[in-house]
Amino acid sequence: MQVDPRGQRFAAALTSAVLAAVLITGSAWLLAAQAAVFLVGAVAGVRYSPYGLLYARLLRPRLGPPPESEAPGPPRFAQAVGAAFSVAGLVGLLAGVPVLGPAAVAAALFAAFLNAAFGLCLGCEVYLLLRRALPGDRAAAA
Repeated sequence: MQVDPRGQRFAAALTSAVLAAVLITGSAWLLAAQAAVFLVGAVAGVRYSPYGLLYARLLRPRLGPPPESEAPGPPRFAQAVGAAFSVAGLVGLLAGVPVLGPAAVAAALFAAFLNAAFGLCLGCEVYLLLRRALPGDRAAAA
């Protein structure tokens, strides 16, 4: 089942706001909540993440069908990458490692902002590069 790229940009905008708030406040609880959002998106799929459900219920009915759609694999992989960075940031914040927390959060914020502002999903691009580089089903990577 394909996903609406507008929903991905909406989720990235919310994620950017949350991660910016984490950088400003240093809130481990807020980062834990964002990590949970990423984990749900990675495990259940981006449609079932809290931000995906919010988009589907509030915005998509007003926008109508998307002009194009995309495969769910790359955004799902991007959610897993976001979860990894969020968990690393959370470990840094909770363990008192002064550079790890903010650096991991800043990297995730950078990626989320690129998606929200320009539609460039870094995690999706990495997914496609890995699919092309690894042996196996090359047709699925094209």
